[in-house]
Amino acid sequence: MNDLASFIVLDNNIRFGKPCIKGTRITVGDILQWLSSGMTNKEIIDDFPELEEIHIRAALAFAAARDAMTEMVVYEIAT
Repeated sequence: MNDLASFIVLDNNIRFGKPCIKGTRITVGDILQWLSSGMTNKEIIDDFPELEEIHIRAALAFAAARDAMTEMVVYEIAT
């Protein structure tokens, strides 16, 4: 994830600090919603030409890492 993480930025002045693809206002959440609605990577890139495949992978990797961290924190609080 290290290389992919470089594509994600958090800036309080952009989309209220939500994680975004660097150089855009497109959030990780936006990409996840598009994918979950059934859009393909190609359809997303066609609709948002500023994105590339690697940005979609970075969003997925960020979400997976955040999920793993949430599980770890919840487990530590519960024990």
